[in-house]
Amino acid sequence: MNSTVIASRDNTADVVATDRVKATPKAVNHILKQMETDPSAIGFRLEVKRTGCSGWMYVVDLVRESRDDDLVFTVADGLDIFVDPKSFGFVHGTEIDFVSEGLTRHLVFNNPNVTAECGCGESFSID
Repeated sequence: MNSTVIASRDNTADVVATDRVKATPKAVNHILKQMETDPSAIGFRLEVKRTGCSGWMYVVDLVRESRDDDLVFTVADGLDIFVDPKSFGFVHGTEIDFVSEGLTRHLVFNNPNVTAECGCGESFSID
């Protein structure tokens, strides 16, 4: 990981605790390992895009530059999660986890706002 310590960018003091985006220790460890592969990474982005059979899909990426309107949640020392305001309406209260199932390892989004998911698990809907 980048050896330069960057102060927290968290600008979400007015977001109630139950609406904050969170991550489990397993997810934090996984994301930090991904960030180590890219010295320019300053965090992790969680977005939603309209797609799939249920309507919405999670899109994740490493953040190299923040956007002016990003909400930034500090979830652990060295890990900030960036969420744009539109996506936040869909993911508020979400906990990101990292699970291993057999040979498969992947991020899981425990999103309390989801009302249905497609059979393949790639997309979701919110009423």
